[in-house]
Amino acid sequence: MTPALAHTPVLETARLVLRAPQAADWPVWREFMASDRAQFVNALARDDSAAWRAFGHFIGHWVLHGFGQFVITDRQSGATLGSAGPWFPLGWPERELGWLLWTPQAEGKGYAFEALSAIRDHVQDHMGWDTAVSYIAPDNLRSLALAQRLGCVHDEAAVAPDGLATVQVWRHPVTRRDNDGNARAYA
Repeated sequence: MTPALAHTPVLETARLVLRAPQAADWPVWREFMASDRAQFVNALARDDSAAWRAFGHFIGHWVLHGFGQFVITDRQSGATLGSAGPWFPLGWPERELGWLLWTPQAEGKGYAFEALSAIRDHVQDHMGWDTAVSYIAPDNLRSLALAQRLGCVHDEAAVAPDGLATVQVWRHPVTRRDNDGNARAYA
C-alpha cells in the first residue's frame, strides 16, 4: 500500500489534472529544488535533506489546513509539471495562491494560467475565500506577467510575510458566478 492524502479534491481542466501531492512526485520536486529554476523559492533547498524537508512541508500543509498546493499533471501523459494552489503557512499575513513550474518543458504553454484559473474558482466557490494574494519577487518576470494575465493588481499597501520583505504583493480579483454559471470579476 502506498500512503496517500485522503479526501483531497481533484480539479480537472482541458489539459490538466490538479491533485494532492504523492510520494511519486518527490523525484521531480527534488530535481526542481536542486536547479536554478528554484531561485525564487524562499526555502531554497539545494541539497536532498533540505529538499526533503520542503517537500514534507508541502504535503503537511494539506494535513494541517485541509488544503494546499495541488500538483499540476498533464491530463494525457500523467507527467508531473509543477504545483499551484492555496498556501497559508504560519507567519503569512494573508492567504496566498502560489505556483511553481517544476520542469522547463512546462514553461510557455499556459499551464500555470490554466491551473490558477481553475484553482482560483475553486477557492472562491468552494472554500469561501473572498481575497487572495500572490507574493512575487520583483525580478521574477514570468510570475509577474502571469499575475497580470490573471487580472491581479499590485497592492502596495499589503504586507509581505516576515523574511520576504523584497517581494511584491499581487491581489487576485474576486469572481462570482452569475445564475448561468459564468464568472464575473469584481474589483
